[in-house]
Amino acid sequence: MKRRLAERSGREGERRAALWLRAKGWRILASRVKTPRGEIDLIARRGSLVAFVEVKYRRNRAELDFAIDERRLGRVAAAVECVAHQYAGEGDDIRIDVILLAPGSLPRHIANAWQP
Repeated sequence: MKRRLAERSGREGERRAALWLRAKGWRILASRVKTPRGEIDLIARRGSLVAFVEVKYRRNRAELDFAIDERRLGRVAAAVECVAHQYAGEGDDIRIDVILLAPGSLPRHIANAWQP
């Protein structure tokens, strides 16, 4: 039961993050992209920039400070390596972003969150 609730909250967070990105001029290319090395929550494009976005939703804003860490971003980076060629062409820039969400607060968009 708890797992289903977390899954539902995650999907709602991804939906809100996609709306936020669209409002900022991004086009959503894909969501919940599964690879052998992990999952990418959202893939978005604005101009020649393709962002692979990790979305974290928490029940309160204080928990957001601990929602993402190097290990989690490393898994996203490994997943991006599997599919980046499908979404970004020659001359495109790619990056890994994070969007943090909690009820009652605006999304926090961390651009270029992963820099190995």
